[in-house]
Amino acid sequence: MYAPFFGLQHPPFSIAPDPRYLFMSERHREALAHLLYGLDAGGGFVLLTGEVGAGKTTVCRCFLEQIPSHCNVAYIFNPKLTVRELLRSICDEFGVPHKPTVPGGVETVKDYIDPLNASLLAAHGAGRNTVLIIDEAQNLSANVLEQLRLLTNLETSERKLLQIILIGQPELRAMVATPSMEQLAQRVIARFHLGALSPQETQQYIAHRLAVAGLTGPLPFDRRAMQRVHALSHGVPRRINLLCDRALLGAYAAGARQVTRAIVNRAAREVFDAPASAAAARSARPGTLPRWALAGLGAVAGAAAVAAAGWGMGVWPAHRGAQVAATGPGATVAQRTASSPATKPPAAVAPAAVLPASAASSAAVAMAPVAAASVTPTPSGTPAVPAAQVAPPSALDQFVLAQPATDAPAWQALASAWGAALPAGADACTTLPREGLRCYRNRRAGLNLVRQIDRPVLLALYPSEDAEVPVLVVLRGLDGDNAALEGGGRTLRVPVAELAQVWRGEIATLWRAPVGMPDRGEITDSPAGAAWLDQRLASKAAGGSGPGSKPVTPAQRQSRIHRFQLAQGVTPDGRAGPLTLMLLNRATGVNEPRLRNTP
Repeated sequence: MYAPFFGLQHPPFSIAPDPRYLFMSERHREALAHLLYGLDAGGGFVLLTGEVGAGKTTVCRCFLEQIPSHCNVAYIFNPKLTVRELLRSICDEFGVPHKPTVPGGVETVKDYIDPLNASLLAAHGAGRNTVLIIDEAQNLSANVLEQLRLLTNLETSERKLLQIILIGQPELRAMVATPSMEQLAQRVIARFHLGALSPQETQQYIAHRLAVAGLTGPLPFDRRAMQRVHALSHGVPRRINLLCDRALLGAYAAGARQVTRAIVNRAAREVFDAPASAAAARSARPGTLPRWALAGLGAVAGAAAVAAAGWGMGVWPAHRGAQVAATGPGATVAQRTASSPATKPPAAVAPAAVLPASAASSAAVAMAPVAAASVTPTPSGTPAVPAAQVAPPSALDQFVLAQPATDAPAWQALASAWGAALPAGADACTTLPREGLRCYRNRRAGLNLVRQIDRPVLLALYPSEDAEVPVLVVLRGLDGDNAALEGGGRTLRVPVAELAQVWRGEIATLWRAPVGMPDRGEITDSPAGAAWLDQRLASKAAGGSGPGSKPVTPAQRQSRIHRFQLAQGVTPDGRAGPLTLMLLNRATGVNEPRLRNTP
């Protein structure tokens, strides 16, 4: 209905699993890597858990598409079964024939396990792996879980014959953690909990789906609406879809081209059938403001009353109170400039109180009559804006605005961290290779990737939501929820959540090129580069078994790269690209700068 109104060709937020709209965040890629790792881990259990709507099915679909051809796969999506029903379903999925021992009798557990074991042994002899995937595994009963554990006892002297992947909601983790499941828990070789999307990933997710749906112009969600979508959906993709779909419908019904925070709040009340915007509703009703906001309003109203009384008694001119507001801590540069030095208040007069930014907008309705009565024109004829309605810029905003317009200082600072000198005006990515350094750029990185490569990076920060040209700063430290930034001769320690407001995922960094790395192409294009790669992959630090006596074939090399990538939690494509080489450098102790902990 609303798609043509916003210039879209398709509805962008359907909850149907349309592969065209696939969005893999850092967390989804890590979850996929854990599942792929389990294929070659020699049997046992792999656990993937996540909240309802977090994208477990999306990851599972990607996993099924990437399973190698030498794997036999069975997928069970309804695990509310008895032990015998489950065993029959497993045999049927793998195509294993079964029949009761006694003709005409009822099949027993043994009647399923014996032919299944024979089939698994035959598959192993043919060089094939067997994988069982059970979705919604939190619905498995204790008896069925125990039977699944017993199935992993089917093994040869070299490896187990069956790999079981359990996918379920968080309750599955609690089930496996109970004392009665201790034996099963000890057989879990990999586990991953799929968390919600971050605020930045939520924005990327929304932009991705709109782009796939045909959007070519600006996003129809403003910045505050995006933030509200993340807060109300908790970063869960299915909730994001429901909320954004209803918000676009609401904007269309109102004839608005832009979805605002208020529209998102109304959509949440309709979709989630809960007072999702209770805080906003309270803020809109003066009688139900929080105590701290009422106290602030009382102070401002009291100050206005005193000012009005003083004016009426002729104690001071009417315009002076307006200039106090215009020169207070929250005033803009233009407002301070408009205040004439001859009319500034005496030092004894305290500047107007400034409400927190969150309270200022909430208090605007309640204060409207007072503001209308107390704000008078300045000498220039322009009404002064009360200081209570102007939020001072944050430390991060000031830091970003203070950065130089050119990128050269940031690149020079990054090169200095590597002990390299970058001449003024030189391009880093064409100059630094002479010193054995290469550039790496990523336009859709996340902090998980930054932590993983563990080196100083350049972040592209945008001074405002509408800005198209970013400024570059150096991320020197990352510790928990805080980041340490350097730029323009200044340093700043800032919460990661605040950093996400001005960073859109663009990073650039350096990495030390191996010996024999060709100027162009892949490292395996040169014999010296291939030899270096084989040596590093064979090291125990990289998960290898040590150098061998026989030359490594291309197929063996690709398999080793694939295994290393799985162990590192990156997309296993079997190619030694820059990211894989950076992680290999880190794993094998190559001397490179590291991110330091924030102070």
